[in-house]
Amino acid sequence: MKTVAGIDLGTQSMKVVIYDYEKKEIIEKASCPMDLISEADGTREQKTEWFDKGLEVCFGKLSAENKKTIEAIGVSGQQHGFVPLDKDGKALYNIKLWCDTSTTEECKIITEAAGGADKVVDALGNLMLTGFTAPKILWLKRNKADAFAALKYIMLPHDYLNWKLTGEYVMEYGDASGTALFDSKNRCWSKKICDIIDSNLINILPKLIEPSAPAGKVSAQAAKAYGIPEGIPVSAGGGDNMMGAVGTGTVADGFLTMSMGTSGTLYGYSDKPIADPANGLSGFCSSTGGWLPLLCTMNCTVATEFVRGLFQMDVKELDGEASKAPCGSEGVLVIPFFNGERTPNLPNGRASITGLTSANTNRANIARASLESAVFAMRGGLEAFRKLGFQPKEIRLIGGGSKSPIWRQIAADIMNLPIRVPLLDEAAALGGAVQALWCLKNQSGKCDIAQLCAEHIKLDESKSTNPIAENVAAYNKAYAEYDKIVKTLTPLYE
Repeated sequence: MKTVAGIDLGTQSMKVVIYDYEKKEIIEKASCPMDLISEADGTREQKTEWFDKGLEVCFGKLSAENKKTIEAIGVSGQQHGFVPLDKDGKALYNIKLWCDTSTTEECKIITEAAGGADKVVDALGNLMLTGFTAPKILWLKRNKADAFAALKYIMLPHDYLNWKLTGEYVMEYGDASGTALFDSKNRCWSKKICDIIDSNLINILPKLIEPSAPAGKVSAQAAKAYGIPEGIPVSAGGGDNMMGAVGTGTVADGFLTMSMGTSGTLYGYSDKPIADPANGLSGFCSSTGGWLPLLCTMNCTVATEFVRGLFQMDVKELDGEASKAPCGSEGVLVIPFFNGERTPNLPNGRASITGLTSANTNRANIARASLESAVFAMRGGLEAFRKLGFQPKEIRLIGGGSKSPIWRQIAADIMNLPIRVPLLDEAAALGGAVQALWCLKNQSGKCDIAQLCAEHIKLDESKSTNPIAENVAAYNKAYAEYDKIVKTLTPLYE
């Protein structure tokens, strides 16, 4: 048996899968929950000790026999998180996460110092947003001066796991492009933005590597700690969206992946740089060599979870209740900014339920509106893709939302595109495993990632969902109303 392993470090959990690349199946997987520090000012943080424990628990749950067969490992991690370490590799502060919105002031400071939003986009291909890493670093400098003075290593969550496995301090282009320190078009650190934060910052950033290259090899220390083979390659890895693209086969022009998890993301592979930051389309690099224009919303299953809790329903009950309402929920709209929002850029945004009348106020309409709102929020990204000349063929759907038949149909109808679901779940972890296989094969000759994905990423035809013309027409009207309400509310939260 020949296997590779994929690790996915998410906001809510860490997962490890062992993938038999000859039989093309996941033979074993393990997971461990992750805690979250959440405060009223928008703070969302975790601790390195929790990541360390996650590795121990997940690998500890896997059989020793299967672990011995692992030939390479690939790591996927939540994007943008700032892991600050001192010269001895000790954490200087908590890890500020992608969903942390406490850095609004730092975003303003960097943007103004750069000469305005347009100058930031010229330097990075992206706006300076609270979710990104750069303002988190400035926050540390402004609020924890002693910790910043001792700062030696700047890592993203997936880089931290790579470092734990190999002892090597490197970063690949895909995750680097989500730091707001990186020139995505030219694939290098932006000295202009780095210098605004601190003149020495660029000197302590990690070495950049190609996504096909190994981050390093499993160290003797890691091999002993986790029961895995010493000396096997650990691939470059990447952010969870970049690895999700690999795990869904979105490594060629025309395919889009939509992830419906805690956050909502819509992204597609491109052979050339594509970005429209003004409309929420970030200019990221892929972790396979091209680019990955991406839209991210901060509230996807967040909205449905809050509505579920409000009515004390489980997931199936929510879906069942939503199925009783018509497309468009009779005019009821959920504006799902429970955690503030990134697209549109409203870190101080607030959620609301609107469009209520004496005739349409019921559980069914509110339940369905919560499902619809998550997709409405990403439809703007689809329109931005099309304006830039991207011609989508279909959407590969992953995340918790992909398990719901009604949500799949809602997504197909609102986006007016066929929805396809990968046969194997855990797309980000599987993407890490397939990237690890790519890295392994590249050691003995050049391997094409698109061909590799075509061989290993299969679709579940039983979950294929096509748009229904009548529903599409209804949702065109409902989306127009949603868009109008959001634009009306935006000045209240800017």
